[in-house]
Amino acid sequence: MALTNAFVLLFSCVLAISFCVWGKPATFLDDFQITWSDSHIRQIDGGKAIQLVLDQNSGCGFASTRKYLFGRVSLKIKLIPGDSAGTVTAFYMNSDTDTVRDELDFEFLGNRSGQPYTVQTNIYAHGKGDREQRVNLWFDPSADFHTYTIMWNHHHIVFYVDDVPIRVYKNNEARNIPFPKFQPMGVYSTLWEADDWATRGGLEKIDWSKAPFLAYYKDFDIEGCPVPGPASCASNTGNWWEGSTYQALNAMEARRYRWVRMNHMIYDYCTDKSRYPVIPPECIAGI
Repeated sequence: MALTNAFVLLFSCVLAISFCVWGKPATFLDDFQITWSDSHIRQIDGGKAIQLVLDQNSGCGFASTRKYLFGRVSLKIKLIPGDSAGTVTAFYMNSDTDTVRDELDFEFLGNRSGQPYTVQTNIYAHGKGDREQRVNLWFDPSADFHTYTIMWNHHHIVFYVDDVPIRVYKNNEARNIPFPKFQPMGVYSTLWEADDWATRGGLEKIDWSKAPFLAYYKDFDIEGCPVPGPASCASNTGNWWEGSTYQALNAMEARRYRWVRMNHMIYDYCTDKSRYPVIPPECIAGI
């Protein structure tokens, strides 16, 4: 039965003149290239995992070799252990367009030893950003690998931590609220010094005596419509990520989402009246 289903799925993709990207734990070089300081990114286990290094000489970064329009991107990351204040480990999607940028951000903000790790998410849609939310993680993300996922379809964008949704941004185009829809985005990651803002608003500075700072990645998984590629792919309602299962959170995901927001959210731009005396329209529409 499983084999039959696989052939049906493959045949459906061919009929749609689409391009299916199969989910698999890829090696790093299958999908990515180093964009910044190749001496600070080290391949492990034949490229199935990598180590990112930040020291006083440099941080580092990498990017996907292709851009994608809708789909799901997932990585397993083990963050910097110990005193990581002032560092930022970022995993994000970006259209790489200057004036009208679309971007979906995970930014892991370093901490002093014993303090919770904070993850900041941000969304740029049609060039408009400044939509930050911050959540304190409910586990030590430096003790082991955890899965961080961006799901992006025509209905919403969802940020997941170990299958727990921590942020939802709905498509409210009907209310004239911008939604990333037309520009393909690449997948990027960087490890860098940002002690002017990262930890407690810049009050906690990086301690270079703790360097080098090390983060680890594995299980690189990109499933989406590659660009360049068949133009019909992004509009194909038969793509699995466009299915009814993925058009809204299910009951369990909704409970987990409420739990995160009630117990672990420490900042939401929607409630920051000093920055936004007038509530942003997407906050009123529901995110």
